[in-house]
Amino acid sequence: MPINPKRAGSDTQRPEPAAEETFLPEEPKWSLDEIILPAAVKAQILDVATYSENAHRVFELWGFKRTHKFSRRIGINLYGAPGTGKTMAAHAIARELGRKILVVNYADIESKYVGETPKNIRKAFDAAKASGSILFFDEADAILSKRVTNMTQAVDVSVNQTRSVMLMLMNEFQDFIIFATNFIENFDAAFMRRISIHVKFTLPDEDCRRQLWRMYTPPEVPNNLDFDELAKKFDGLSGSDISNAMLNAAFKAARLKVDELDKSLVFEAVENILASKRANAGQ
Repeated sequence: MPINPKRAGSDTQRPEPAAEETFLPEEPKWSLDEIILPAAVKAQILDVATYSENAHRVFELWGFKRTHKFSRRIGINLYGAPGTGKTMAAHAIARELGRKILVVNYADIESKYVGETPKNIRKAFDAAKASGSILFFDEADAILSKRVTNMTQAVDVSVNQTRSVMLMLMNEFQDFIIFATNFIENFDAAFMRRISIHVKFTLPDEDCRRQLWRMYTPPEVPNNLDFDELAKKFDGLSGSDISNAMLNAAFKAARLKVDELDKSLVFEAVENILASKRANAGQ
């Protein structure tokens, strides 16, 4: 049946897309070779990425199918500081497993109508099952946060209902689920128990920073950068910070119409990022 639009002046109110249209699998955007992580973190990611090829040995040959009957499901939580590669790693795991990834953000499932959010969560799980995709909840603390114990409003009941549905679906889902969060401290204990592996992402060390500076500097750009100097000089930067600093410096060099990307422009871009971080932290 056609929908009659309601007009307010010249604006037209359009219906929101159906939830089913939101949950679409996609090809992973990154591979393990394209992300730079500390050795210990990368080793944990490799453990996860090789799960499928080792499942037969562990469950069948070594008998874990008897002692861990309901452990075919594997939940992985990638947690840590913003910009440290958690989302990239989720895509890389899916690619290593040779599968598509179905990315779910809380905005995709949240509904202004009480009771609709749990239905949308179920649709996300159904879409992952139907497509054989890896299910990935980004910014997962929004949906795995602690349940409300002192309920005073209808919205509190809705929050707890959503958490209960999520727990039930996780118990039933015998496949990969990946979560990523900057705020693991907000997770409810019930979700923590149901997630098999927690991988902490930290800010890159000096060696990783050196690799990141090199990776985000295209060989075509003329420059006088010393990657060792940059890695030593600037601590506390995430991979995202380094990427942004290089691009910001390049655009300033282009505006100034200089012949090369001078390191002073990169230093300035980094200092601006660090200043914004201090301001955000109230320092």
